[in-house]
Amino acid sequence: MSKAKLAINNNYPSVTDLRNKAKKKIPKFAFEYLDGGCNEDVNLIKNTAEIREVELSPSYLSKHTGSDMKTELFGHTYDAPFGIAPVGLQGLMWPNAPEILAKAAFEHNVPFVLSTVSTSSIERISEITEGKAWFQLYHPTENRLRDDMINRAAQAECPVLVILSDVPTFGFRPRDIRNGLAMPPNMSLKNILQILGKPEWAMKTLLHGQPNFETLKPYMPKNLDLKQLGKFMDQTFTGRLNEEKIKPIRDMWKGKLVLKGVASEMDAEKAIRLGIDGIIVSNHGGRQLDAGESTIRPLTRIAEKYGEQIKVMMDSGLRSGPDIARTMASGAEFTFLGRSFMYGVAALGNEGGNHTISLLKTELQQIMEQVCCERTLDFPNHLIKKIN
Repeated sequence: MSKAKLAINNNYPSVTDLRNKAKKKIPKFAFEYLDGGCNEDVNLIKNTAEIREVELSPSYLSKHTGSDMKTELFGHTYDAPFGIAPVGLQGLMWPNAPEILAKAAFEHNVPFVLSTVSTSSIERISEITEGKAWFQLYHPTENRLRDDMINRAAQAECPVLVILSDVPTFGFRPRDIRNGLAMPPNMSLKNILQILGKPEWAMKTLLHGQPNFETLKPYMPKNLDLKQLGKFMDQTFTGRLNEEKIKPIRDMWKGKLVLKGVASEMDAEKAIRLGIDGIIVSNHGGRQLDAGESTIRPLTRIAEKYGEQIKVMMDSGLRSGPDIARTMASGAEFTFLGRSFMYGVAALGNEGGNHTISLLKTELQQIMEQVCCERTLDFPNHLIKKIN
């Protein structure tokens, strides 16, 4: 049950407002890493635009006893049908961002998913969430690293392990290339001037300390320079996930196992065959394949065909309560948002997580009341326009 009260800062009543504020508060190289897609941003833009082609039908004269956002997933009843998606380099966008968001998620009783390449450790996030956070595993090239991270997630009592399938290669992102983006940030003259122009971000980063890949720290050689760090990441995580790599993970992991990055019926079918408990239809927020479909299209087909056999969820492109409603009406049982929460933290610091969750809950509740939807599972009953 949620321990948090809804608390919205009225100066920022939309995710767009949070994005605009975030852009003013953090250095350009950090904002562009968060905000951008890959190549020409075609899929990034398409993700949200095509979600918004979905239309819902209201039932104004029907009897309505109230709407309840509570949603059961993997044996736990969450207070809303959305969670905080894994995002890499979170502490680069705002100091302590993963801890701020994990705390807000725990208090609001929604799932927080920690990325392997975020800036807090599995153990720290588990402590904050009392063992309720999920962990997303970037599959390493070495089985030793894979096994150790999975064991750490199990010891931290993570209820769900998410394995990532859509990064066989790192995306081609022109902004990040121009900015020389790395962890820690590349101290070019251009980037130094950007930092000097954002004094609050600079001061808080100085006070909190340089962000690092905390979960990966035990496996990294000490005192890597930028070039060595890039080489380490390429060598450690370059490789394609396949059925043979998933089988031992399924055998090792006793909790719920989710495959993220599913974008076709063929991969959904393989996930079912491998005994995976859930899939997240995702294109990595438009950051990997610019020539692919938007997420809402494969979601609609996969949910219709396989929704009875496996939990079907979605991320990529959602920015609001109405977007969550549209996605659930299209067949998703649960949804995840990444950028929206990072905009919130970058804009409002320690209050950003609570504000963004409160905003999305308020928007979603209004949609449910408006269309006469009593439970989140009833959203498909209100679907007018299906995206094929």
